[in-house]
Amino acid sequence: MTPAATPLTATPPSLRAGWYTVIILLLAYISSFIDRQILSLLVAPIKRDFHLSDTQVSLLMGLSFALFYTLLGIPVGRWADRRNRRNLVVGGIAVWSLMTALCGVARGYGQFFLARVGVGVGEATLSPAAYSMLADYFPKEKLATAISVYSAGIYIGSGIAVLLGAWLVSSGGTAPHIVTLPVIGEVFGWQTLFFYIGLPGLLISLLVLTVKEPLRRGMLTTAGGQVQHLSVGDVLALIRQKQAAFLSVTLGITFLSLAAYASSAWTPTYFVRTFGWSIGKAGGFYGTLVAIFSTSGILLGGRYADHLTRRGITDGKLRIGLYSAVGVALGACFPLITNPTLAMVLLPVPCFFVAFPFGASSAAIQSIMPNQARALASAVYLFILNIIALGFGPTAVALLTDYVFHDEKAVRYSLSIVVFASGLLAFCAYAYGLKPYRKAVADGV
Repeated sequence: MTPAATPLTATPPSLRAGWYTVIILLLAYISSFIDRQILSLLVAPIKRDFHLSDTQVSLLMGLSFALFYTLLGIPVGRWADRRNRRNLVVGGIAVWSLMTALCGVARGYGQFFLARVGVGVGEATLSPAAYSMLADYFPKEKLATAISVYSAGIYIGSGIAVLLGAWLVSSGGTAPHIVTLPVIGEVFGWQTLFFYIGLPGLLISLLVLTVKEPLRRGMLTTAGGQVQHLSVGDVLALIRQKQAAFLSVTLGITFLSLAAYASSAWTPTYFVRTFGWSIGKAGGFYGTLVAIFSTSGILLGGRYADHLTRRGITDGKLRIGLYSAVGVALGACFPLITNPTLAMVLLPVPCFFVAFPFGASSAAIQSIMPNQARALASAVYLFILNIIALGFGPTAVALLTDYVFHDEKAVRYSLSIVVFASGLLAFCAYAYGLKPYRKAVADGV
């Protein structure tokens, strides 16, 4: 029998401490997404110097990272539900930072692939622990905003990564030349960027040590008031008990994230192949849009979700997803535009709406799970999201381009198809979950 939830068992910490934690975790998330997304601007030199196809490059951007990022998320989530979450994050940042730097010494596709796997191993520690910590720092009516600010690191980091890549290109850093480094020896010139973006993460890991591990609130207890120690099976039983609500949120944000990863991986290349832009110009433009419109989207989405919660609209977090799905589906037409100026005008629409529901959806999972299950439930949520969205978003576009259209310039059609289909599927998932989610909230954690 599943035990009933009890009131909060610890006094909430100050909001000042909570927001300090948000800012530090945001810096870590920005770092992780710079490390994760920088490849989108290095497609051309990686293909050239390692003699790869679009599909092979897409595997570096997606599956190599997602494979272990998702698989390790489950045991990491279990650890975060039972032990010190802050220390887990500190170790993870150090691992992904070092593995990013190792991309700079890879001698071929196999070594590069393994280094990207290592980045995924480190980054698997961050979000399950972060979501759980923030749920202990903030009340439910402010949680979506807090998680949205943290999650803005996705788009700030992605934007910075694209801008860094654009700078590297414009400065000649992707030209076919060899650099000789002390101890390391010869590497391709573009590989030096991985040292600059990877090693500073070690300083962020030290900064996370200044964050306090919050007391756990909202614990499940026995009838006698003793805190329940839930097994993995108990947590999975809780997820199954709320599976319609859980899966609708998870699949909704998964399909929107698939559109986001497909777009971030291939939009700069779309401008290069369709309009003949330089990769520096395309990356600088796209990075700026992501940094502005996607960041605005996720912050406004979180604020609006909390506004709906305060008004007593219990399914408000899912409504945010519905609005986003419509916006993404409508915005999928931008790659089909033959005028580059008009394409530039339309691109902010999908940039804004792919980000709009992310904080709200992550907070929705926290809101229906007890403390002992939050990190593991988040890990399952992220497992599904990343194995599908990150693992196949970039590759779905590449497969259509390579094996359906057989033409590099057809990337515009591939991108439009993937983004539109993702928006449509997301709408169906969120719409299906409205009633079950209302029931899950009414039942309590």
